[in-house]
Amino acid sequence: MSTRPPKDREPALHAVGDHDGLRHPGGSPASAPHPLDNPAFGSLTGAHAYFAERRGRVLRYPVDVSSWLALPDEPDADDWADLAALAGPGAEAPLAGFTGRIPDGWEVTFNIDGVQLVDDGIAAAPDAEAVRLGHADVPEMLDLVARTRPGPFLPRTVELGTYLGIRRDGALIAMAGERLRPPGWTEISAVCTDPAVRGEGLATRLILAVAHGIRERGETPFLHTAAGNTNAIRLYESLGFRLRRTTRFLAARAPEHLGDERPVRVG
Repeated sequence: MSTRPPKDREPALHAVGDHDGLRHPGGSPASAPHPLDNPAFGSLTGAHAYFAERRGRVLRYPVDVSSWLALPDEPDADDWADLAALAGPGAEAPLAGFTGRIPDGWEVTFNIDGVQLVDDGIAAAPDAEAVRLGHADVPEMLDLVARTRPGPFLPRTVELGTYLGIRRDGALIAMAGERLRPPGWTEISAVCTDPAVRGEGLATRLILAVAHGIRERGETPFLHTAAGNTNAIRLYESLGFRLRRTTRFLAARAPEHLGDERPVRVG
């Protein structure tokens, strides 16, 4: 097993983004990190720990569940080596909400501004037309996602939490569900509506219904979207979500040549 190198021997880093002043609401930058500052890591060490594939302090979901990998709050050179090994040589590593620094040897392949919004009094409520979706519905869910592009959705993403849909004449026309679950919080994700029925308020109804289920188990809803998606941001704010912080949607390609070959553990 390798040992962690002294800090003065870690690789050179280059910035890809910084937290804004919303990172520590009500506190100073020295405050303890908020669970939503590193939501994938909090999820994979908490409610979704049974999914976790682990190498050292680095975790990931199975590749057919979610593409996200997760670093600890302050990754060092050893963590980046473990991330490269876990992702695979030359593979792309998506990092949920990571706004730190990327080591030399890594290639940033995707990096856009995003926002994180949290429940600030939304009128969560069940919906009589919403039905629970499961494995049997995955082909239709994947088709709806392919046509509407709400974000990543894979064959086993449905296992991350509750997914609700609305059907008309038997066809799935809208859905929303749960993704990351850091302590005390659940992310609402995969919100999408068939273009033929947009404007009927189906997405709003499903967001409120999913939020109701989250609150029923004592957790708080949150969500992410691209900073440029102003229509979605206006909708979420009108429902009672508020901006907590800006963030980044980032992916980086691992180096082709890896060193230490420690095993990957699952769970």
